[in-house]
Amino acid sequence: MTDTAYLHRKEFEIDEGERIIIAEAPGRLHFLGDHGETDHGIFLTCGVDRTIRVAASPRKDTSLRFFSAEMQERKRSSLANLRFKREDRWANYCKTALYIFASLGCPIKGMNFTISGDVPRNISLASSSAIELASALVMRRIFMPSMSDKDLLNHLVAAHADFFNGKNQIIDYLAMMNAKKDHFLIIDEETLNIVKIKNPFSKNKILIFDSRVPLIDVDHELMLRAKDLKTGVKVLSGKKKGKSLKDFSQDDLDELMGSLNEDVRRRCLFVMQERELIKTATEALLTEDKEMFAKSLYHSHEGLRDLFEVSCPETDWLVKRAAEQSGVLGSRMTGKGFGGCVYIIIQNNSIEEYEKRMDDYERIFGFRPVVYEVKPAGNAKMISK
Repeated sequence: MTDTAYLHRKEFEIDEGERIIIAEAPGRLHFLGDHGETDHGIFLTCGVDRTIRVAASPRKDTSLRFFSAEMQERKRSSLANLRFKREDRWANYCKTALYIFASLGCPIKGMNFTISGDVPRNISLASSSAIELASALVMRRIFMPSMSDKDLLNHLVAAHADFFNGKNQIIDYLAMMNAKKDHFLIIDEETLNIVKIKNPFSKNKILIFDSRVPLIDVDHELMLRAKDLKTGVKVLSGKKKGKSLKDFSQDDLDELMGSLNEDVRRRCLFVMQERELIKTATEALLTEDKEMFAKSLYHSHEGLRDLFEVSCPETDWLVKRAAEQSGVLGSRMTGKGFGGCVYIIIQNNSIEEYEKRMDDYERIFGFRPVVYEVKPAGNAKMISK
């Protein structure tokens, strides 16, 4: 990891005696559950061993200065102009944390921020959420060290919604705050219940293949699917009391076969099936059943492809090749979809054979995936004392 304190002192010409506050947050990888009802989802997830560090120090003026060490970019703003600006890009995530404590009346003047780390952007590892969380931890240490983790995360969700003019789920922050080395997490977004399960397949590698498919109009498509889910709940609740799809069964859905729009029915069916697959995958982890675990992942991808319809030929191809090869413990699309990434859990001695198939991928689709390796890793934390 880059020496963030050194970079910060060098960038902002800070003396050795001056205090710098540094926090770190991991990326996170969702294995199952990343397409469901907002605030009612269940996720199989983990923190990963790629992290973002944020360093901060006070200024004597009211200026806000931001430096990205990896991109060698600089942004500037002021407390009087503390709002989302498209041109500020990555700096907006630091500003979200500032917004929390400014709104709470903390005596903030100017601040310097340095961001460094190795979480790749735009490959479904939540690099932006990691910046927000690390920034929030830094700001809490400086201004309100007694604030609880629960309050901090709730403030962060609300601040993101205000700052970006759109709702943000708590799941990424929960995963990052509760991550544990070499463990999977089962997180219920509604109850905030978290179960940590030791990774029984730790001798295998987790590889992320970026399909390199350009993401176009993804948010609009996901908004339509979210609308379908709400419609499904509304129709189902007309027959039986319930506030989310977890309150209904597939039998309830089947009873409405003739009166429910087919797209709505399939979206709801996917979410219901996904919840069951997470239960199956959890049992597989606890019993170290590799075959059951793999089937859960493959069935989930089939649902993403056929019911929720957020996959694409490129990601389908990557998952299908994984399913055909020995030594693979499962594969699935991860992230928003319509391109993006596929993860593969694979034995060490099978990686070379799978990667040879990328020549065929390039020949068929015209570009080659980019591959990243990750491991389940620890939680967000303070680095400076």
